[in-house]
Amino acid sequence: MTATRALAALAVTATSAAILMTPAAAQAATDATAATQSAPVAWGPYYAPGKSARTAGKLTAIGEDHADLPTAAVVTISGTVEDSTRSASCGWAVFRVTYRSGNELPSRNHWVRDCSYRTPKRFSVKHHDVYQVELKVCSEAKAAKPSLNCLYAGTWKTLYLSK
Repeated sequence: MTATRALAALAVTATSAAILMTPAAAQAATDATAATQSAPVAWGPYYAPGKSARTAGKLTAIGEDHADLPTAAVVTISGTVEDSTRSASCGWAVFRVTYRSGNELPSRNHWVRDCSYRTPKRFSVKHHDVYQVELKVCSEAKAAKPSLNCLYAGTWKTLYLSK
């Protein structure tokens, strides 16, 4: 059997199974699929003060669970961060990820740095049991981690909140 015929037979079998389902069962199957996987949501562009750094991307939440503490099983954040200054500063995309740990919601920071003028740096990160994802964009000197000023001054932009 050729691959084309095998795929056609599979499609006919899936269609037959969908036709045999009651409307309520078909809706439940559709809802279950939608609840476990969501389409990527675009975010950004967001800028640092003075437009000295820029970041944009997409976020995908998979397996949202709305039990006691609503969380997504896996959240994937991908995108680019770009430094827009010719000086020795770098563009920073700082993510604050709030996750479930037992019955508590602690948070951790994840950051991506780009120090090359107008050459975007791509990134992709995954986190598990995520309740909320927030973003802050900064432009600072090259360092191992963002400064306290970057982390605590200004406001965070909410990219994802499990409801």
